[in-house]
Amino acid sequence: MRRKTKIVLGITLMVFILVASFSYIYISELLRQRVTSAYETASLLAQQLAYAAYNAQPDLSSTRIDTDDPKAVRSAVAEALAEDVNLNNMMESVVSNWPIIYDAAIVDMQGRVLLHANPELVEKLIPARPDFAFVRDARFRRQLKIVYSPAAVYEVHSDLMLNGAPFGSVRVGVSTVFLKNEVTPRLRHAVIFSSIALLLSLILAAGLSHLALGPLERISKSLDTVAAGDAHFVPDEEAAYDEYGLVTLKIAHLGRQMRDTKEIFSALKDNVDQIMANLQDGLMLFTRDFRVVLVSASVEQFLGRPRGELLGRTVHEIFSDATDLGALVLTAFDRRWPIAQRDVESNNKNVQVSLDFIQERGTQIGALLTMRDTESVRRIEDEIETSRRLSASSRITRGVAHEVKNPINAIVLHLQLLEQKLEKVDPDSKRHMDIIGSEIHRLDRVVQILVDFTRQRDLHMEETDLRRLVAEVALLASPDAEVHGVRIAREMPEEPLLAKVDEDFMKQALLNIVINGEQAMPQGGCLTIRARREEATAVIEVCDQGSGIPKDVQDKIFELYFTTKKGGSGIGLAQTYQIMQWHYGSVEFETAEGQGTTFRLRLPLLEAAAEGAPKESEVTTRR
Repeated sequence: MRRKTKIVLGITLMVFILVASFSYIYISELLRQRVTSAYETASLLAQQLAYAAYNAQPDLSSTRIDTDDPKAVRSAVAEALAEDVNLNNMMESVVSNWPIIYDAAIVDMQGRVLLHANPELVEKLIPARPDFAFVRDARFRRQLKIVYSPAAVYEVHSDLMLNGAPFGSVRVGVSTVFLKNEVTPRLRHAVIFSSIALLLSLILAAGLSHLALGPLERISKSLDTVAAGDAHFVPDEEAAYDEYGLVTLKIAHLGRQMRDTKEIFSALKDNVDQIMANLQDGLMLFTRDFRVVLVSASVEQFLGRPRGELLGRTVHEIFSDATDLGALVLTAFDRRWPIAQRDVESNNKNVQVSLDFIQERGTQIGALLTMRDTESVRRIEDEIETSRRLSASSRITRGVAHEVKNPINAIVLHLQLLEQKLEKVDPDSKRHMDIIGSEIHRLDRVVQILVDFTRQRDLHMEETDLRRLVAEVALLASPDAEVHGVRIAREMPEEPLLAKVDEDFMKQALLNIVINGEQAMPQGGCLTIRARREEATAVIEVCDQGSGIPKDVQDKIFELYFTTKKGGSGIGLAQTYQIMQWHYGSVEFETAEGQGTTFRLRLPLLEAAAEGAPKESEVTTRR
């Protein structure tokens, strides 16, 4: 490299580094000052609220309150804080007058709210949030990431004393959203200023480079020609022996290599895109020598081996001809025969196998093996068919029920008139008329049940702890369980299972399953209701110790009017299936004849509940 070139590059680099460094320092200092100011403001407000709360505390020595009773002391302090006008006005002004303040609260030592800017949170247990001092003391990059990350609330707290002992604390929440809104305009101006400075430095460097290194423009044009994919690029022969000519020759050589590499990369990219589009299936990509280079996660469930063991191995090392799947795949690879959706069995699963050989310019460069679980597809198709049948049955039933309802009402009316006209009726005739009336009323109730089942419903969705809902259903089912000699056991997690449901409908759905379980145990036994969290889904299981569901009727139990019990309506499980669909959930079951049945109801959890998911092992048993 020439000296002049070194000088130009050195100056350019030095100017750029200096401007970039000063810009970085200026922007980081600007953000640090604003964060520090926000912390000092929040801290001052917390201290003021703590002082006002201290002044609002009652003099317990002059009251009849038992100072040795923590509950009585807490109640008295909470009442005094709630009645203090100055304290309440100050708390309201803190939230309304300071743009960065999200909320303010006074809590006891357990974190339960004594006074809050939002009255609805009083007496609620609120968790402690991250200390805003962490943001204040963080480095620039960390501060920038916190401010411009998704909305979060940090807090500044001040201890609250009662009779010289800690009693609680004042918490002032600082929202990163509000802080971002305040600091963004200043940072934007700083970034614009820094960008202009950087731009000017680059323009200066470009000017010097143009004056010092004019031939680089011609080299750049040559590079642009190669980058554009010009296959007919010819270097300048007149300058073949100077520095520019040598560089041009090298550019032409690199251009040819880049074109070849680009073509190979394009072909591989198309193959990878094809694989990525089908990741729900088990996919394996093989090279020309039949070594696997790409394995999807779902392959493990088909082959029963970790992905790490498969990468780099040949098809003969992965598959064995002792299995149906292995024999099919190995035969296809050995004979170079593609496979088009062949069904085989692997690990007790019905697997649909496809094999495509990838070719480029008439040469085989690899193979793509696809494995699909047909049982999953069948289950989805069965659910769609069940929903279709249920919908069709509902439409027919709705029309028939309304048509039957009117004649029943007319029969009841005329039966009452007939009873009034026949004042003197012999006992035998009256008994027959009473039987007719009783059966008509029973028929009317059945028709009304059908009308209610097929009627369009308005769901009243509310945030509900499913643990409480399960407890209430168990209480409702207890009398009937005692009659059948059934004991109900509940296994609930310690943490809430919050879901948005219509409580009445969800109770009915779960109650239908519980009653079915009780009736399945005529000799008595234990009915277990357990709930747990699986990622973002709540699972409620109802396990009975009955005789199980016969295999020949398992596909029909969710169909409307289907029942195996004498006197059963055939509506309960169909209603449960319908209610779970309304809530974007699902119901499924596992059964073994002579060993009982387990029904599983799955519901989506609220996002806030899913974030704090405990481990499945953290459950307690209540009976």
